[in-house]
Amino acid sequence: MAAELKVLGACPLDCPDGCSWVVTVRDGEAVGLRGNPDHPYTRGALCTKVNRWLERAGDADRIRYPLRRTGRKGEGRFERISWDEALDEIATRLDHVVRGHGGEAVWPYWGTGTLGYVQGLEGTSGRRFFNVLGASAHDANICSSAGSSGLKCTIGSSAGMDPEDLAHARLILLWGTNPLTSGHHVWKFVQAARREGAYVVAIDPVATRTARQADEHLAPLPGTDAALALGLLNVVVGLGAQDEDYIERHTLGWAEFRERIQEFPPERAARITGVPEDAIVALGERIARTRPTAIRATQGLQRHGGGAETLRTLACIPGVTGDWARLGGGLTFSTSGHVKLNRAALFRDDLRPGPVRTLSMSRLGEGLLEVDDPPVMALFVIAANPVGSTPHQNKVRRGLAREDLFTVVLEQFPTDTTDYADIVLPATMQHEHADLHDGYGHLYLTWNEPAVAPPGECLPTTETFRRLARRMGLTEPSLYDSDERLAEQALSSEHPWLTGITLDRLRKEGFVRLAAPKPFLPYAERFPTPSGRLEFRSQRAEAFGLDSVAGYTPPGEVTDAERARRFPLALVSAASHHFLNTVFGENAELRRRSGGPTVRLHPDDAAARGLASGQRVRVANERGAFEAVLQVTDEVRPGVAATSKGHWPKLSGGANANAVVDERDTDLGGGPVFHDTRVEVSAV
Repeated sequence: MAAELKVLGACPLDCPDGCSWVVTVRDGEAVGLRGNPDHPYTRGALCTKVNRWLERAGDADRIRYPLRRTGRKGEGRFERISWDEALDEIATRLDHVVRGHGGEAVWPYWGTGTLGYVQGLEGTSGRRFFNVLGASAHDANICSSAGSSGLKCTIGSSAGMDPEDLAHARLILLWGTNPLTSGHHVWKFVQAARREGAYVVAIDPVATRTARQADEHLAPLPGTDAALALGLLNVVVGLGAQDEDYIERHTLGWAEFRERIQEFPPERAARITGVPEDAIVALGERIARTRPTAIRATQGLQRHGGGAETLRTLACIPGVTGDWARLGGGLTFSTSGHVKLNRAALFRDDLRPGPVRTLSMSRLGEGLLEVDDPPVMALFVIAANPVGSTPHQNKVRRGLAREDLFTVVLEQFPTDTTDYADIVLPATMQHEHADLHDGYGHLYLTWNEPAVAPPGECLPTTETFRRLARRMGLTEPSLYDSDERLAEQALSSEHPWLTGITLDRLRKEGFVRLAAPKPFLPYAERFPTPSGRLEFRSQRAEAFGLDSVAGYTPPGEVTDAERARRFPLALVSAASHHFLNTVFGENAELRRRSGGPTVRLHPDDAAARGLASGQRVRVANERGAFEAVLQVTDEVRPGVAATSKGHWPKLSGGANANAVVDERDTDLGGGPVFHDTRVEVSAV
């Protein structure tokens, strides 16, 4: 029997769990994949999606060779070419664009298909190459920029408590998050807290898998969560349960924020949110008497016009109760801000010949159709599928269909986006290349060792850009750094939490926890704000055009009365249990399990439209439409239409939920507004 190797690696996908995994290799072939049982967060388990990773890697539709377009853009017709032909054509076209329009006419568009520091978004693989060209900068704002920006106004960082410390909480508010679908490993810590008597509340417009397992569920109208937070604090302060000692020693602007809280009595919060007044009072009383209280709020919560203000205000709750100073108390949104790798050494933005403009990831249609001086003439899409994942789908298609736009896509599968490419380059998958990862839901760094050789002529993204730089005759030495050298540069940080974490150690051990203190109370004494305090009143927020005092900013469409008359339903397009963004959207078994695109309506909303479960319906507004099968259920609150993201348009009738979403920014951070969309639903 052939010897088996066990190769340690890391899941690369856009999920907070950042799992450590073990690949079993026999005779050079990956024959097994499981979660690493020795990792304190992964604990041996992967999700239903990633369990099909090796099946996906061997799929017959995998792109294994370079391709050149032979049909019209959007048709997806290609011929196989050699790497030499592909590199020659790309180098020639890029040289023509840069000479004719300047480097800023090139847009490197990185996505979240992999989050690695070497091959993926965290390191924006290939960035040095584009810096040398003077290409436009890419604002990867599609995930968490609004919430991160809001949190920085209050606590000075987007990072909060360690999610593992939820085990020490006695009240857990799962606010706008569905971990049993998106990041299920945190649930073990929630369950540990419950065994010690903790009470769990889910706050979500939809009764998700997680909400159905919670002790209580509140269903606010999408985008009104900050008003709910202020209503809850109104109850806390009305009972005199604020921690005056903590407030005096560790916060700024309490008098003004207290006045703001008084503006949101429970009856007003109920009118805005649609949550019953008695439920607001009851939860407010529970917060007032329960220490520690922990809040887990993730990305879906902040994808609306007031998204930054929402997280800014939620972070004030543990400031009022003093829970930031208690183990098991505070708020967790992302842990990325605690990972202080040497990004400057990795990015090498000093290689740019001068200042460059920044283009927004979530406004791709605008960037391709409206940006001028210079217009975008060359687009590189790396680990992204914007036709399936980006707002205003029809506008994005129009931009990608430009015949004068030279588009190169680095991909593993023939997505809706590759159909618009001029050149498609075959990319490796995670178990076929080296990479360095963190997790934005824990405090561990993980090394991914390549387990097997890639199929066909697939290349790591780093090697693709090394070859392209050589083909273009670029002489900057750092363009040719090896993957290991790139990882070492990222790890060359002077932050004390990186002390002792080297590439050699990571390769030997597979993962290492940041050298952060235990117990982990990052803001018990001081916040990384200008004042060193939690800022209920923030000059930073005021400088960015927000109210200086934390509060409630209504969403743009959801609470617009005139728009509500035209499009009466607020659309929520949450994460699918079977896809991760659009990754796995081509997998036949996961598509079967998903049941195809669905939209859920409350029985009252369905009855008002004469609709019944099982009907095919059209979900539409003036921007576009998509079709889905209707499910009538009281798991959705009245006034909301609930669907899931991740379906590939070309496998789902030609469009998905992003056909109806606007290219519009959040209040701060330039984030997208996926959950700030009004639609009507009608029978097909």
